[in-house]
Amino acid sequence: MGVKLELTSSNVVYLRCAAEHLEMTEEYGEGNLITQTEAFLNQVVLRSWKDSLKALQSCDDVLPYAEELNITKRCIESLASKACTDPNLFGWPVMEHSGPMQSPGGSVLWNGISTGARPKNSSADWWHDDVSTLSLPLYKRLISVMETRGIKQEIIAGSLTCYAKKYLPGLNRRQGAIESSNRLAPVALGAPASEEDQKLFLEEIDRLLSMQKGLVPTKFLFGLLKTALILRVSPSCISNFEKRIGMQFDQATLEDLLMPNFSYSMETLYNVDCVQRILEHFLAMDQVSGGASPCSIDDGQLIGSPSLTPVTTVAKLIDGYLAEVAPDVNLKLPKFQALAAAVPDYARPLDDGLYRAIDIYLKSHPWLAESEREQLCRLMDCQKLSLEACTHAAQNERLPLRIVVQVLFFEQLQLRTSIAGCFLVSDNLDGSRQLRSGFAGSNEGGWATAVRENQVLKVGMDNMRLRVSELEKECSNMRQEIEKLGRVKGVKGSSAWGSVSKKFGFKLKSQMCSAQAESVSNQNNGNGKVEKLKDMHGKHKKKSSHNE
Repeated sequence: MGVKLELTSSNVVYLRCAAEHLEMTEEYGEGNLITQTEAFLNQVVLRSWKDSLKALQSCDDVLPYAEELNITKRCIESLASKACTDPNLFGWPVMEHSGPMQSPGGSVLWNGISTGARPKNSSADWWHDDVSTLSLPLYKRLISVMETRGIKQEIIAGSLTCYAKKYLPGLNRRQGAIESSNRLAPVALGAPASEEDQKLFLEEIDRLLSMQKGLVPTKFLFGLLKTALILRVSPSCISNFEKRIGMQFDQATLEDLLMPNFSYSMETLYNVDCVQRILEHFLAMDQVSGGASPCSIDDGQLIGSPSLTPVTTVAKLIDGYLAEVAPDVNLKLPKFQALAAAVPDYARPLDDGLYRAIDIYLKSHPWLAESEREQLCRLMDCQKLSLEACTHAAQNERLPLRIVVQVLFFEQLQLRTSIAGCFLVSDNLDGSRQLRSGFAGSNEGGWATAVRENQVLKVGMDNMRLRVSELEKECSNMRQEIEKLGRVKGVKGSSAWGSVSKKFGFKLKSQMCSAQAESVSNQNNGNGKVEKLKDMHGKHKKKSSHNE
């Protein structure tokens, strides 16, 4: 009589392979080891998720024999079928992982009698942690079988994310020590994975992960990309990670973009080339998907809603990145310009962020020639600077003189537009007050609100008048200085000012300063200004009707 063996999910694969090798068939004895192990595999192991997983893990040690006997294939098929089925319909994995059933009120069931209690619902990712303990070859085969069975790509991507975090130590450096100790990687039981093994794993992740938007978090993709750059995996693998990030670039953060430069040359502190490639992938996808364009969004919408589209979010992100990398003295001007110019003009509602980045770059690179400074400053549109940015730029000694003059010119235009808008709002308020007094004569609350609004408008107009007056003086002084320079070079009168105005890229009238001074003095006449505007408006109406 033979020795009685206790079969378990951990030793049944070894015993089945040994029995096959020793030819322990029914010919030599009834109920021999081959029959016993096969029955245990089919009736016990393959019916349980937990036992199938343990049996599959043990196949690694005797893989050739397990493959020959189809044990590996049967375990993988069992796991795949269970993972693709709704776990809430069966006892697994609820009974194996969730503990005893709970009643709706939270009390534990007594002696198994059903009292309306229901087991806890399991999510679709309940198996991710379990399969992450498999070796890479077996895990790959399991995922491939799951895909053929039609499991969703989002679930597959979640499993890949979980497996990668356990296999690649670099992805878990920002996680807490407690989480890292509780979630041991397959390689943590032995020696850490070599760089070559990690490179192979990254390339396998690239093959298994579908090229779709939003399958995995953007931060996780950046983690894979950084690890791939450190390990110097194949260029095609790096390019695929960059394309995946480009699909959802608007979900990235500035911290994600600050990738150190791991090249041997160490030209720059950060990997600017990689960020530019990601930006190009994003813009290409945005054009294909019919993203924002100059024809679909007007200026008013852009200024009113700075986060209207993903492309405006990316433009703001790139401007912030440019400001972060600008202090790098090794960052060459062409590379900085190329990244700044890659963002379309319509993507920036305002150029304040770009101006800030350019100012930081000029401050960190004081050796740039005047022509290079002008070339760099042409990237920003002075008309898209806010009043605060214009005020700063007008006093910025690092900017070329041509740019400063343009900033002053457009700042005056903005102030004039704002003042005209205030007068228009004031007229509308006067008319609305008359209407309100006709409909609700005793409405003291509405009258008080109108008075407060009028006071706020008057204060704003006074501040703008003061600013216009200061700009008039600055403009007059600059004009005198330029005329002096023109006389020294032999250029006289208005011809000198005309040539200078053409040189600065816009046309100015010779009487601009005096006209502006008259407008300011007229605006200081107080409440009579509104009545004069109304009279002029009435005369214009009469004249137009007469001409008709």
